[in-house]
Amino acid sequence: MSSPVISVAHLSKRYGEFMAVADVSFEVKRGEIFGLLGPNGAGKTTSVECVQGLRTRDRGQVTVLGMDPRTDADHLRPLIGSQLQESSLPDRMKVWEALDLFAALMPNGPPWRQALDEWGLTEKAHSSFASLSGGQRQRLLVALALINEPQVVFLDEMTTGLDPAARRATWGLIERIRESGTTVVLVTHFMDEAERLCDRIAVVDQGEIVATGTPGELIASGHDQVSVRFTAGAGELGFLDVIPGVTSVMRRGNTVEVIADLASVPFIGNELVAHDLAPPDMRVVSPSLEDVYLRLVSGDED
Repeated sequence: MSSPVISVAHLSKRYGEFMAVADVSFEVKRGEIFGLLGPNGAGKTTSVECVQGLRTRDRGQVTVLGMDPRTDADHLRPLIGSQLQESSLPDRMKVWEALDLFAALMPNGPPWRQALDEWGLTEKAHSSFASLSGGQRQRLLVALALINEPQVVFLDEMTTGLDPAARRATWGLIERIRESGTTVVLVTHFMDEAERLCDRIAVVDQGEIVATGTPGELIASGHDQVSVRFTAGAGELGFLDVIPGVTSVMRRGNTVEVIADLASVPFIGNELVAHDLAPPDMRVVSPSLEDVYLRLVSGDED
């Protein structure tokens, strides 16, 4: 098995009396999209800034591409890209000027003109940053983060504030980054974004990682019960309570919701048919990533 691209062990960071990161450990494999998911103030951004060497950690061990970002920053910096949570550019700076400047800061000056075409910015080359739409700004910031063709790129809440269409377009950009072979660390607090994009997710709450796994593994860990919903007219439904695996039967008007083990679903259907109550609209709703997330985190946003 190849060594992890990023290894973080017992990372902590304090600001005065405030413990921003208490004890964070995770590993990122080469070529994957690894997500840090959690509420605002959970410690996600501070963690990735320590991993990049933008902040000095108080304790713990961190390696990125085999190097310690605290002591090997000069060697590491050309190999990583970063789109920070508060990334911005001067309002009057033109798109081509930004790409030219960032390319000039890198060894060998990568061909920035190619990035205009790759990220759909050719028609906006002479437009100012202030005149760009939210989606166009994100494309430019991604292009700048990738101008040095990094092995690892960090993307911090890059879809916050975008409309649904721009968010979907940005997701496509992130998938393209991974397809190029670049390892991606994605910081987000959006469930749909994490579930759509991430190969694995670490859920962060109050400065600690409370769960790690693939989206499917996290969903499966939530609980092994499902919600069976259907419409039914007036009538006694007590026969459902005695089915093994059923924990509750709730009626709201004509809508009935049964909470039960997944294995109980066929028996629920059979009993409804046997009692001449076969519903035309029976739905089985499994736990979602959001359900698991809300169970894992405290819900406090500081």
